[in-house]
Amino acid sequence: MDEVFKALADPTRRQILRLLSKGELTAGDIARSFDISAPSMSHHFNVLKNADLISGRRDGQQIYYSLNTTVFEDLLAMFWDIFQHDEKPKETS
Repeated sequence: MDEVFKALADPTRRQILRLLSKGELTAGDIARSFDISAPSMSHHFNVLKNADLISGRRDGQQIYYSLNTTVFEDLLAMFWDIFQHDEKPKETS
């Protein structure tokens, strides 16, 4: 889970995830939304892939990225569990 939090800490990576929330996109389509170098974009893709937040598939010269919704479901379940355990029953008089 540490890798997920590291990936989500960066605003550029969060924006990449927002773009992918609408569906699969090529690396080039995603990169056009940012004013950063190709190596920097590649770094962001790698961090997101290492956190298992996105997956990529190659089709010829293109790499298509999509969200890995399973990790998001696991993250939400973890938060749900944390907040459920933090709730204390109200005492009644």
